[in-house]
This record gives sequence, structure tokens and C-alpha cells, in this order.
Amino acid sequence: MKLEKIYRKAIEAGIRNDLRGADEVRKILAEENDKFKDLKDDEKKFYDPDKLFNPYADSRISYRGLSNDEPDIRKIMVGIDIDPAEILLAYTLNRDRGEKIDLVLSHHPVGTAQAQLFDVMRLQSALLAKYGVTISVAEQLMDKRISEIERRLMPINHTREVDAARLLGIPLMCLHTPADNCVTSYLTKLFEREKPAKIRDLMKLLKGIPEYERAARLQVPAKIINGSEGNSCGKIFVDMTGGTSGSKDIFDQLAAGGVSTIVGMHMTEEHLANAKKANLNVVIAGHISSDVLGLNLLLDEVEKGGKFEYVAVSGFERIRR
Repeated sequence: MKLEKIYRKAIEAGIRNDLRGADEVRKILAEENDKFKDLKDDEKKFYDPDKLFNPYADSRISYRGLSNDEPDIRKIMVGIDIDPAEILLAYTLNRDRGEKIDLVLSHHPVGTAQAQLFDVMRLQSALLAKYGVTISVAEQLMDKRISEIERRLMPINHTREVDAARLLGIPLMCLHTPADNCVTSYLTKLFEREKPAKIRDLMKLLKGIPEYERAARLQVPAKIINGSEGNSCGKIFVDMTGGTSGSKDIFDQLAAGGVSTIVGMHMTEEHLANAKKANLNVVIAGHISSDVLGLNLLLDEVEKGGKFEYVAVSGFERIRR
């Protein structure tokens, strides 16, 4: 499969699994296209054209390879985090073992996708509104957090991985929010279908998912960090998409909107303290394990056009459904 086709199929899968709804996401893309048409010529040269079809600024083809021809991808090295070390490893495996790795795929963003990570956090406002938070409150709290993350990203040297890929001639791509949308949608539908009554029932559902079972064997199982197994689940909010952790001040609003349980990838101590004050149950399913699940679900969608061989690194394991 051609590199561009993989990229486009992944973005479409991200849109299909976006809890805002595909129609709402396409409205956002239409607005972006209208904005582009109004740009002056000297502004267009700094514009990222992928925004016209890809609503997820943290997912990009970071380097297309040495050839002017579109590369045909058969074998992919996949990792949750990709550093220059993994790119060098791919080059070494190709040179010394004849692995013929055609693409390195990172889940977490690299290059311009890392620089623009803050932009996808606007997705969280719409999700919070679906769970009963007044949209004006959600947007204003998230705007403050987005500005904080944007400033935090500004000093980062985000071209290191791309430079390594360019020097070694290996195509590089990252798919972040599309994969996170897949795991969020998957778990949301699972909980809606199975309707776990108690936190113990919810934990049993998580333990039955291969990626979380694998994580438990690696001594990083899903964990209840507030509440107890006997607590009622009530309304469950799956908090696993939108770039990175949202506002630490949102938990009272979620509780007021009827949420009783949060299932997330991770949570800072400050966020947890506020979740405790709001008397919310908090289950951490796991960061890397959730990323592996989301990436596997995304690759299942992409592979409907043809299967790939994989070299799994950096916490990843390919599990097909």
C-alpha cells in the first residue's frame, strides 16, 4: 500500500471514530477550507496544507523518504515513542539483517505534529459538552490549558526524529489522535453495551482486553486510583483523546453533569486531587497499553486495504481483531 493511502485511511478512521461525530468533524474541515481561501499569498506559504483534509494536527507524514516516487509500504516498524535510536535501529536491521522496513510509525507525535499538539486539544471541549458540561465553561477552561501546553511545547527541539529519518532515508509517520479516537470509541461502546454496574465489573471488562491483559503481565495493570471496587459506576466518561491532559478544574463540572466514573490513560497528582474533591471514581486503564490498543484498532482499519508485516518496538505489540 502506498504511504499516502495509509495516511489518508488512518485519518478517515480517526474521523469515523471521533465522538464528536463525522458530520461535525467535516464541518470543521469545511471551515478550515474557507479560512484557507481567505489567506493572502504571503500567508499561504506558511500554511500546512494537510489541515484541509486532516483535522488532527498531531498526525502527519513527517518524512516521505529519499525517492521522489511514492513509497510502497510492506513492512512497518511501529512504536509508541520513536526517537532517533529507533530510526537508527530500523536502518541497522535493514542493512545487517535484510529486514526491508519501509516505514517507521510512531504513535506519539514527532516533528511539526509535536509542535502542533496543542491544537487537537479543542476536541476535548466538545467531548466535555457531550457529558453535561456547559460548552462555554468547557471552552474557557480548555483555552487556558491549551495556552499552557502551547507554551510548554515552544522550546522543544521537535525536528530530531525527522532529521534522523531524513539522514538515514527512512519514511517516518506519526498517528496520535486518530488512534486515541479509536480506543476512546471502543471503550465507550464497550461500557455502553455491557453496562458495568460496579467498578469491579468495569475492571473485569478491561482485564478481558488483550492489550490490558498483556500490560498486567508486564506489571502495569489497570488500577483504581480513587473509589473502590464496590462503588457504582454510574455514568462513565472515557477520557483518552484530545492530545494530552485537559483542565484540572473540570471535575466539579463533570460531576454536576452526571458523571460518576472517569476511565483514563493517566492523571497528574493535581488533576487527581481535584477529582477526589469532586467524589469521582477514577480508573487508570494504562497509558502505553491504551496507546497500543488504539493503534491496533487503527491499524485494523487501515489493513482493510491489505495487510502489512510489523517490527514491534517501544512498547508496541500487534494484536489483530
